Amino acid sequence: MRPILFALGLSLSAASVSAATTPASNPLLSQLSAEVSAESLRAIDTRLVAFGTRHTLSDTVSDTRGIGAARRWAKGQFEAFGRACGGCLAIETPTKVFAGQRSPSGVEVMDVLAIQRGITDPDRVVIISGHIDTRVTDVMNSTVDAPGANDDGSGTSAVIEAARVLSKHKFAATIVYAVLQGEEQGLYGGQLLAQVAKEKGWKVEAQLNNDIIGNTHGIGGEHIDDVVRVFSEGTRQPETAPEMRARRAGGGENDAPSRNLARYMADVAATAMPGFSVKMIYRADRFQRGGDQAPLQEAGFPAVRVTEATENYNRQHQDLRTENGIKFGDTLDGVDFPYLARVTRLNVLTLASLASAPPPPEMVKIEGAVKDDTTVSWTPAPGAAGYRVWWRDTTEPRWTHHRDAGAVTSLVLPRVNIDDWSFGVSALSADGWDSPAAFPGPIGAFQRPPPPPAKP
Repeated sequence: MRPILFALGLSLSAASVSAATTPASNPLLSQLSAEVSAESLRAIDTRLVAFGTRHTLSDTVSDTRGIGAARRWAKGQFEAFGRACGGCLAIETPTKVFAGQRSPSGVEVMDVLAIQRGITDPDRVVIISGHIDTRVTDVMNSTVDAPGANDDGSGTSAVIEAARVLSKHKFAATIVYAVLQGEEQGLYGGQLLAQVAKEKGWKVEAQLNNDIIGNTHGIGGEHIDDVVRVFSEGTRQPETAPEMRARRAGGGENDAPSRNLARYMADVAATAMPGFSVKMIYRADRFQRGGDQAPLQEAGFPAVRVTEATENYNRQHQDLRTENGIKFGDTLDGVDFPYLARVTRLNVLTLASLASAPPPPEMVKIEGAVKDDTTVSWTPAPGAAGYRVWWRDTTEPRWTHHRDAGAVTSLVLPRVNIDDWSFGVSALSADGWDSPAAFPGPIGAFQRPPPPPAKP
């Protein structure tokens, strides 16, 4: 559910759609926000660090040390939440052997997934993920202590905490809580997750990949605890030649579904989390770096990376040591748990909003060449009771204008010139939940349209 933020958005809502309210005023989101606990996150991260190392090539047999013990513990947490919610979580542990420069002999990678099946729209899937594996300076050193409290114990803790909180409630769409392995060795866990999603035919609407989300003290001494960065791709992968031509003609370089997912998260923070904000970064990831959202994006799914506002590189990928009075290593004292709770809360509120709203409309089209008005049209979205048409100046980062269309599937915007604006459409539920906005054409569609039939 997104707020009515803009005075220029003249409402044309149908009576069947209740007036949209902000997430901050929604009882469910207020409850979820209160249930996210910094102390719970601290306990989860402390337990993860206690495994010594969670390197992908580390011990899989020990019950107390290594990646195997850590995976089994995470699985046990999901199983406990599942029992508490009467079996609402299905636990799956897909595996695959990967070989590469950082795993030359091959390694079996296991993702731990908890699947909370949606009540009315179970094929539509929103995902929260973090990687459980760790490393030190030598990426091949699988025996030395590699606590990984922040990279990515913080992201893994957010996934587990989200499952604890959200599994107590029911949602229209399916939520997948994904603890991934093998990120440091080659984004293997993300590749496996993308494979599972394709094999299961999931209609993935969003992946929120959380990686390094708990530190607030930068390497230069800055302290930032009220901002989180969300990285998103501007153009969709993969892109066909006709889609590229359409994007160049229609100005869609800034409206891949991943980018509109980032805008949605920024709206959630702006309305439901006073004093906390999303800094949208117009890159798929940090410069020359990667994360487990990349394989989902490469498969054509909307995905973003969530990362703290300021990084301390002395605490990432470092052997544990102190040199010249500077402490190196990714230890628990480098995690700000109240801040981690705020980032986790943003994830939880975003997941709940996405899973409660209808899916974004498909087949969005705009017409209005050499006219003073713009006509926006779309096909019906399952479960939608109404629709909201958005537009913004082409240089604006977020949507600035909207009009509600009621239950119809087209709307004329008088005196809104098609040449000057970017457009999108979101779907509304009967009780006001709002989907992300879908940009016109296949380049902005959250569900990638099937390829055209091959010519005989």
